[in-house]
Amino acid sequence: MPRRKPQPPRARRQQSRSGAPLSSSVERRERGPAADGDLTYAVRTVSGSQATKRYRCPGCDHEIEPGTPHVVVWPLDHGGPEERRHWHRGCWTGRATRSVTRRWS
Repeated sequence: MPRRKPQPPRARRQQSRSGAPLSSSVERRERGPAADGDLTYAVRTVSGSQATKRYRCPGCDHEIEPGTPHVVVWPLDHGGPEERRHWHRGCWTGRATRSVTRRWS
């Protein structure tokens, strides 16, 4: 009977060159909404399985239900990660043609 190839232990996950573990979501940089178009934002995609809480999208002012894929966005020029907001993917994609319905509070 053939033997199975041993599986690597879960503790030895893939790591980046800096030594930090790689996550499934990759951060990218994009321009902000129309009102804040001159600011640069960090954007991270959140899968449905990672979305466990309810958030309110500033683009449409509707709730993002748990289990809904969306993006997390925060300004790089000021505020940082404590200013992060959760947007529907479609609202963030259409941010250039619409204004923000809810200001950062």
